[in-house]
Amino acid sequence: MTRLPRRRPRALILLAAAGLLLAACSATDTTAGAGQDSAVPDPGTGHLHGLGVDPADGAVYAAGHHGVFRLDGGEALRVADRYQDTMGFTVTGPSTFLAGGHPAPAGPEARSPHLGLIRSTDAGRTWQTLSAEGEADFHSLVQAGKVLYGFDSQSGRVWAGTDGGRSWDKRAKVEAFDLAVHPDSTETVWVANGTGLQRSTDGGRTFRPVPSAPAVVAVEEPHPGRLVALTADGRTLTAEGDRRWTQVGRLPGGGEATVLTAVSARRLLAADNTDAVYESADGGRTWSALHRPTTGQEHH
Repeated sequence: MTRLPRRRPRALILLAAAGLLLAACSATDTTAGAGQDSAVPDPGTGHLHGLGVDPADGAVYAAGHHGVFRLDGGEALRVADRYQDTMGFTVTGPSTFLAGGHPAPAGPEARSPHLGLIRSTDAGRTWQTLSAEGEADFHSLVQAGKVLYGFDSQSGRVWAGTDGGRSWDKRAKVEAFDLAVHPDSTETVWVANGTGLQRSTDGGRTFRPVPSAPAVVAVEEPHPGRLVALTADGRTLTAEGDRRWTQVGRLPGGGEATVLTAVSARRLLAADNTDAVYESADGGRTWSALHRPTTGQEHH
């Protein structure tokens, strides 16, 4: 699961707020929750950065500007009363999530404006820092077998690691909204950048544009060489070997598409900039709404 250049003003605002708070407080516990004054209206999910399904129980999770949420019966239930800006979100195993992003400005983990790589092994209730705290702002994370790829918006580079994200090799500099890698072909990395698609065949060390690709903002590779992607206007596209792009469907909400996750080749999750979440059970041909924000809780 999610980060786009159009999201940078939001991140800069958050960084400024977090920077002011650093001078006023300090903390050491990175697993404690960060609540919000009950007198303040709940802000909802905020802009959504990532989606995933927990194989432990099949629950759908959404990571947003105001926390991690379990989607249940059309509601988005904030996990553990945490308000951290959770970006680059991906589910890597039962109850196991990886993410990047920024701490809640009033949260105890606000030692730095950048969380680096963090991991939860209890479905988002608590998080531990693995690496790059204060350095990396991961806007996209992809676990492909033993290789973890991340796009760091601070350096503008693709990072790669083989030890679960504890250490990294910093590779090519590239404009990226989203990364895609299949576990059976870990040297092939796809990058959606909003104006097209780029491909690396050397593990993200170099990239070349894909001439036939449309302007996609999110991409997944559910099977080797089988791509599914979203355009900003919500069109769902598929391609075999990056050629013969075919529109198979469209998100129904009318918002600007931002996030795409392939749970399988047929089951897809998506979100748009209205903070709505959609699900497809037929490879993107048709979509149904899993969650729509309530009036007054849309933050972009």
